[in-house]
Amino acid sequence: MSIGNSPDGNSPEDERPFEEDRDEREAERPSIGRALQQARIDLGLTVDDVSSATRVRIAIVHAIEQDDFAPCGGDVYARGHIRTLARAVRVDPAPLLAQYEAGHGGRPAPTLAAPLFEAERIRPDRHGPNWTAAMVAAIVVVIGFVGFTLFSGGDDDGGTPAVAEGATPTMGKPDSSPTPKNDRADGAPKPDASESAIAAAPQNKVTVRVSADDGRSWISAKDHNGRLLFDGLLEQGDSKTFQDKEKIDLVLGDAGAIQLYVNGTKIDDKWQPGAVERLTYTKGDPEAG
Repeated sequence: MSIGNSPDGNSPEDERPFEEDRDEREAERPSIGRALQQARIDLGLTVDDVSSATRVRIAIVHAIEQDDFAPCGGDVYARGHIRTLARAVRVDPAPLLAQYEAGHGGRPAPTLAAPLFEAERIRPDRHGPNWTAAMVAAIVVVIGFVGFTLFSGGDDDGGTPAVAEGATPTMGKPDSSPTPKNDRADGAPKPDASESAIAAAPQNKVTVRVSADDGRSWISAKDHNGRLLFDGLLEQGDSKTFQDKEKIDLVLGDAGAIQLYVNGTKIDDKWQPGAVERLTYTKGDPEAG
């Protein structure tokens, strides 16, 4: 008579090798925080970059990378943060969520997750000024003014020619030979309009246009005071224009997909696909700062 055998005749000890193999496989798999941290490092991003891109507080990003989910405030928040951070560092969130649920009692019953999670994330001040809209409006006004000046200047009957903003009028007798409109006052050819629609921007400011020509890319742009002008994903075919009186700081998540125009000049740097670039441009560029 056998003692301690299961009804099918197998001893409980027979199942131990399978359990041990499973435990070894789970031990070899990196933790949730380690996987997110390694993916972020592989992309060349800092914790501040990820926090800016996701608007998840820096302290919470640090805690999750250390597998400390207590600062999240609960399972609903923790899973939401894991999903958001995984997408920001280009990792499939599904295995990480399954790993979290396996270690925290499974998936809880549905709750008002979306409103609670949104409340936890940092939101920009809705009552503050919309700097992006203001700069776009300023650029439109400047381009319209310059265009109006160019078209109306040719209709003057020998009077004083119209002068665009930033140009210096000639005080002497005007030259009898007309100057072609496609030449600038310094003799250099006028930039091709297909390359940059911001070539006529004021010379006392720095103007940068970011165009996602070859794919989508996450970008971040700040002015000379460190104020965030834009932080988000630029889809293929989209473009953004930024302007400041001193400098523009850029972070390109996938520089190989981006084409830059600085102060009306195309930047011909050949960045590799997937490369992260941190750039600074000023009024005297198009040289990268």
